[in-house]
Amino acid sequence: MTTLMESEEHKSLREAVATFAKNHPRTLDTDNRQLWQEAAKLGYIGVNLPETYGGGGGGITELSLVLEEMGAAGNPLLMMIVSPAICGTVISRFGTDAQKRDWLPSLADGTRLMAFGITEPDAGSNSHRITTTARRDGTDWLLTGRKVFISGVDIADATLIVGRTEDARTGRLKPCLFIVPRDTPGFERRQLDMELNAAEKQFELTLDDVRLPAEALVGDEDAGLLQLFAGLNPERIMTAAFGIGMGRYALSRALEYARERTVWKTPIGAHQAIAHPLAQAHIDLELARLMTQKAAHLYDAGDDTGAGEAANMAKYAAGEACVKAVDQAVHTLGGNGLTREFGLAHLITASRVARIAPVSREMILNYVSHQTLGLPKSY
Repeated sequence: MTTLMESEEHKSLREAVATFAKNHPRTLDTDNRQLWQEAAKLGYIGVNLPETYGGGGGGITELSLVLEEMGAAGNPLLMMIVSPAICGTVISRFGTDAQKRDWLPSLADGTRLMAFGITEPDAGSNSHRITTTARRDGTDWLLTGRKVFISGVDIADATLIVGRTEDARTGRLKPCLFIVPRDTPGFERRQLDMELNAAEKQFELTLDDVRLPAEALVGDEDAGLLQLFAGLNPERIMTAAFGIGMGRYALSRALEYARERTVWKTPIGAHQAIAHPLAQAHIDLELARLMTQKAAHLYDAGDDTGAGEAANMAKYAAGEACVKAVDQAVHTLGGNGLTREFGLAHLITASRVARIAPVSREMILNYVSHQTLGLPKSY
């Protein structure tokens, strides 16, 4: 059952992560590998992974809490969404014993990273239109296709690639997941020129008859969407936590400014034109956090269907709240909000990520329209 009150253990974890993150230089657009390793040593990166393999034995609830507090301190770690949340979860749920032994301990202790490749130039994240194909060649697999907007491939030791078996082209959807080591022949990457300033770079991937051994396949070849959404639901929950953390950070900077900045006789925060929009931003972030907590609790309880609905709603709510909080924070500071000194302007671009990735708000509205409200599809 989802509780509205956090446990003392979760409160303590929040406080510890917040203290840790605040004592480090901001990493919003700088290399954060040292921060990643230090966080891993404290158990924060692998908090959701099984204790048997060196993790904390928690769930997405704990991991999303860590990411939110890192973001609220100005130190969000985007790869937390990818490496422990998506890849670590999929491997821990569906991987072979050998895959678990090989990957989970190093994902938990931060010595290795794994990226995630689903998005394609012509399909976006629509798993029904993925054209990256996997075909058998003896006991091996051959992967061919393209991926785009894949985060952190240059720093990741491998990428979990979403492909589909060739007979899926005849109508039966069978997405499959493969671990592709970074230096595998035929696996090429090209960095995309992004306006977004972030520590994690974005890449286009080309797979040209990439040969993989049978043991590169994660899970059952015929499991299909079950395995895929075991990673995508945590991705949505973690993206929500990422957005909430960013929104809280922007709001905290605006509040500091509004309390101190005096134009007439009182600080500008005393004026309702300033105070009310900031209060509304806070309310929206708190509401988004509640839905994020619900989604995480449902996922950790094994309710994949309920978690899917809640995760989409949480991601939508957090994305909207984040963008509004950042916009209002910049507006509160006026011209100062656009200076490098106050560090808010680049969040105008960064906050859009919470609306766009990993699934757009329009597709979430489609999901809720069809799955929750029972309305007919338009496509």
